[in-house]
Amino acid sequence: MLMNEILDWNKQFVENKEYEKYQTSKFPKKKIVVVSCMDTRLTELLPNAMNIKNGDAKFLKTAGAVVAHPFGSIMRSIIVAIYDLNAHEVCVVGHHDCGISHVNPLELRRKMVDRGILEETLTTLDYSGIEINDWLRGFDSVTESVKNSAGVIRHHPLIPKNIPVHGLVIDPETGELDFVENGYEVTVK
Repeated sequence: MLMNEILDWNKQFVENKEYEKYQTSKFPKKKIVVVSCMDTRLTELLPNAMNIKNGDAKFLKTAGAVVAHPFGSIMRSIIVAIYDLNAHEVCVVGHHDCGISHVNPLELRRKMVDRGILEETLTTLDYSGIEINDWLRGFDSVTESVKNSAGVIRHHPLIPKNIPVHGLVIDPETGELDFVENGYEVTVK
C-alpha cells in the first residue's frame, strides 16, 4: 500500500536527518510566488529551469496554472505570500501539452458517474448555478490562459499596483521558457 511505503520511507528520512538539507526560512529568498500547473513533468524541471532553489520561492500548483476565481484559494495564497511572506513578484507559468487543455467535461462527468457520483448530484449542481461543464472545461490556448490568469492576479483589488505579475510558458520536454507577459512592462490602471 502506497501510504505504508511513504510512512516507512519517512521514518528513515527523519531518523537519518535527511531533512537538514532542506531547512530554510518560510520567507522566499527571491521574493517571488510561482503559480504553475500540477503536471508531474514540472515538479523538478520548472524550478531548475528558473534557477529556483529550495527556499527561493512560494510555489502554488493548480490544474493548468489557472487562476479561475478572484476570491478562490489560489488568490488567497498569493495575497498571503505578498503581505505576510514578503513576496514582491508573481509569475504564472503554463506549459505546452497541458492535460487540462484536453479535458472533455462530458467525458469527465461520465468518469464521475462510473466512480459512484450520482447523475442526480451532477444535475443538481447544473441547476444550482454551477455550470459544471464550464467549470470542468480546460482551455484552447495556453498563452491566452496564462494571460488571463496573470490578469486576474494583476487586476485584483487587493494586489498592490507595484507588484509585477509575469506570464510564462514552459516546454515540458526541454524546460525552455517563453515570455507571455513581462510584468515589469505591463501597467495597471
